[in-house]
Amino acid sequence: MIPLRVDILRSRVAVANLFLITLNLLSFIYELSLSTKAGQALVYTFGLIPAHEQFLFAKHGSLGVARMIVPMVTSMFLHGGWMHLLGNMLFLWVFGGSVEDALGHLQYLIFYFICGIGAALTHIVFNWGSKIPTVGASGAISGVMGAFIVLYPRSRVTTLIPALFLFFTVRIPAVLMLGYWFFLQLFSGVASVATANQGGVAWWAHVGGFVLGAFLVFAERRQVRPRFA
Repeated sequence: MIPLRVDILRSRVAVANLFLITLNLLSFIYELSLSTKAGQALVYTFGLIPAHEQFLFAKHGSLGVARMIVPMVTSMFLHGGWMHLLGNMLFLWVFGGSVEDALGHLQYLIFYFICGIGAALTHIVFNWGSKIPTVGASGAISGVMGAFIVLYPRSRVTTLIPALFLFFTVRIPAVLMLGYWFFLQLFSGVASVATANQGGVAWWAHVGGFVLGAFLVFAERRQVRPRFA
């Protein structure tokens, strides 16, 4: 299922969301400009590596605190390829603007980074000791999706459904679509723990970001009076 748009009428331009999307695009263009060796060095320096970050939980860490915290932020703006980038930016574009409309520009930016860091911490805990670098904005975007389902539970998402060689669109309640998406992340995360598979998709970052995003906006849900298209 590919989300295309939501039926929420916004009262302001989502400038913070556009800023985040632009920053991700520029970062990826910079990645493309690097040689293969330099690109790998960038990922291992600014990507999230649980084996390095776990020292945050130790009494005496062998790495500087700044060196451990910085990758939690910088990894949000690195991606493993065009499909990885475009998929993340599509979800951010569809759901982020409405969440920003409810929170305000500055509060939305702060919210986004808190969700990204929370997702990173969740990934570290469930991938303890892994030396595999993780990159991508999906943890923070999962937080945006968690916030959306709390703030706009009655909204509908116009979704593109591929069926063999045909494509059609349907309007799916956000609660069903995002609830189903969260179930898949949780199920896959549990399966990855059961099989000790630390590679591939950062399922637990998605779960952690989603739950944190929903929690952070829960108190504001009654103040939001959405207008539907």
